[in-house]
Amino acid sequence: MSRCAAIQMASSPNISANLLEADKLIAEAVKAGAKLVALPENFALMGDHELDKIKAKEVDGSGPIQNFLASVAKKYGVWVVGGTIPIVGDDSNKVRAACLVYNDQGERVARYDKVHLFDVSVPGSNDVYRESDSIEAGADMLVIDTPFGRLGVAVCYDLRFPEFFRKMDMEILVIPSAFTAETGAAHWELLLRARAVENLCYVVAPNQGGFHLNGRKTFGHSMVIDPWGVVLDCYKTGGGFVSAEIDLERLEKVRGAFPALNHRRFF
Repeated sequence: MSRCAAIQMASSPNISANLLEADKLIAEAVKAGAKLVALPENFALMGDHELDKIKAKEVDGSGPIQNFLASVAKKYGVWVVGGTIPIVGDDSNKVRAACLVYNDQGERVARYDKVHLFDVSVPGSNDVYRESDSIEAGADMLVIDTPFGRLGVAVCYDLRFPEFFRKMDMEILVIPSAFTAETGAAHWELLLRARAVENLCYVVAPNQGGFHLNGRKTFGHSMVIDPWGVVLDCYKTGGGFVSAEIDLERLEKVRGAFPALNHRRFF
């Protein structure tokens, strides 16, 4: 078994302050035994304006946020799923929302670009979001082999598209997020547990959680969920982390006794 952790933050427009907070929380999670740590979406920057991320974008492979992720992975000897950071894309007026994965030697082993972009008006509120104004959508899913099991990566709004996950042959799903307070209260736990049950996998879900200086409020409730849909740990609001054991023997027992994945008829 290996212990994983999901970091929860209420990130600000100050990148340096956010990185210091992330370092502190990663250190605490590692002290608690975590070997795999995941940061939330936009962990390094929740700007005053959507276009602030364009000013902070980094070239793929080089930049202070990427250097930070590599250094903390190596310093603490932990695998890090680095939330999302703004990476240069094809359109100079937009970025890719890239989730970078680093091994415990500080080496980058994978990159996932957020596929589904949050272009919605939230029912019951005045909140309107248009991620496509500043973000280029990715086109590919990501599943990699790790010491903890086959790891799938997705981001926030991806969670609402179950067909996306059905194509992943994964044992662990990590889904960095920044769910709004309204949509989180309605659907966050429901969707996370559904994805765990449907795919008979662990779900590690770091979320932004609290009030942000830009006036936004995020839902928090970062969670780790087992393949039977049981919430193993939850952190409601503010900065902190949740952790739990990834038990692949339990996962195989659940899949063996309840072989729903083998019963699929449509792919």
